[in-house]
Amino acid sequence: MGEPMSAALQASKAKVDEEVSKMVDDVDRNAFRKMQRDMYLCSAKCCENSHYKMADVQSCAERCSQAVQQGQNYIQQELGDFLDRLQRCGMQCQDDLKDRLGASIGGPQTDILRKELEGCLLKCTDKHLALIPSISKRIKANLQNMK
Repeated sequence: MGEPMSAALQASKAKVDEEVSKMVDDVDRNAFRKMQRDMYLCSAKCCENSHYKMADVQSCAERCSQAVQQGQNYIQQELGDFLDRLQRCGMQCQDDLKDRLGASIGGPQTDILRKELEGCLLKCTDKHLALIPSISKRIKANLQNMK
């Protein structure tokens, strides 16, 4: 089934890309940016302390950046988990179809199976698109707990 993607699958993939991008932007604007702001303000206070030696300032600034680093890692993990789940769903569609295939399939049956596979893949993307709001909410809540 190495056929090029249908227009419906291409549109579905584009929709997932767009919605994930919107979610990342929303998380950045409404949660992560505040963490970055706090990190920079904290680091500035480290630099303002005239009693600190250079190594103390460096250690202080590193402590200030820990929450942001944890936040970045967490966001990447959540996005990776989402994409892995979507990929596994698509692979399950392919596996289910392979399990049903006979020794030699051709002609109109190939087209029917291709349409079934496409339908299954479209259901996967719809199911996973519906998860994005709850994933976004979870990410924002967990980022707020990292402060």
